[in-house]
Amino acid sequence: MVVPFMTIYLTSPEKGYSIAEAGVVMGCFGVGAILGGFFGGKATDRFGFQVVQLFALTGGGILFIVLGKLESFPLICAFTLILSLVNESFRPANATAVAHYSNDNNRTRCYSLNRLAVNLGWALGAALGGLLASINFQLLFWVDGITNLVAAVLLYRLLGLHVQAVGIERADIAITKSAYQDRMYIIFIVLTILFAFCFFQMFSTLTAFFKLDIGFTSLFIGILMAINGLIITFIEMVIVYKLEGRRKATFYIPVGVALCSLAYLMLNLLTITHVNAVFMIVVITFGEIMAMPFMNAFWASRSNQANRGQYAGLFTIAFSIAHTAGPMIGALVAQHQGFTFLWWCISALCFVTAIGFWGLHRAGR
Repeated sequence: MVVPFMTIYLTSPEKGYSIAEAGVVMGCFGVGAILGGFFGGKATDRFGFQVVQLFALTGGGILFIVLGKLESFPLICAFTLILSLVNESFRPANATAVAHYSNDNNRTRCYSLNRLAVNLGWALGAALGGLLASINFQLLFWVDGITNLVAAVLLYRLLGLHVQAVGIERADIAITKSAYQDRMYIIFIVLTILFAFCFFQMFSTLTAFFKLDIGFTSLFIGILMAINGLIITFIEMVIVYKLEGRRKATFYIPVGVALCSLAYLMLNLLTITHVNAVFMIVVITFGEIMAMPFMNAFWASRSNQANRGQYAGLFTIAFSIAHTAGPMIGALVAQHQGFTFLWWCISALCFVTAIGFWGLHRAGR
């Protein structure tokens, strides 16, 4: 619950930083996430996904609590980077775990089930986060940290420390190549960075836009974020179940990216009332549903037991690069050119990315 409210927290009277400085902090989060994706992927292939997940949850939980106590801007930047490195190393390990517990016939649904769990937590966390932020921002850091620690305890109690990386078959070793040498996958990663750059504006500059330009309360912004999570929780699995196996995963991705482009376009074409804000969140959420589960299925289909952590790590890095560049550049553009110009640019970039994904789909055929 800290991330979507971090920009609001830093620009609040309590902290008094500018939106550009808040963008720098979010950029530090992104740099740490890039490093976390790289080292998390490497560590997953070497030590196993369970060990890496436990390390990330425990370390991240402690660091969240510490971050909420810091006052110095340089220290906030430094600890945000360290926190992100540790916490984001969870992602490639968790993605590898999902691939381990699934098979080719149900993998997309398994990733959707995992996203369902994440987004149910996101929905509850965003709604509770909005309430806590209206009382005291410090509560966000404590609750986020404690839930990380609780998750670590549950993971250890339910699965222990003995689940290691999947055994590597000789056939896998023979066909294994580096993810960095997979040309189509690299193109996919570049397009993923562009999409995530646009999508993550939702959790940084969009929340600031709703707060600073439109005047929505923190509680209502939390409700908007919760709507995103609730739709994913109750609808995504049904949609993916209906679509999985009917077409290649790359067919659905550009459809979802195009919907996200439309959602950002709505911010300039519509008068942003409470109802229209909800409508915009609904549209971008359906774009997310059409794109992200099938992105996971695509990278998993190109990996094997010997290099899955590396593929997962590179996929994590793609989103982390967007975390670095997206909030920072978005905040700078918003501060110097205004939110209206920003939404035109984001919508256009998202549309071009959708065309790129469609080209990748045709090439894959």
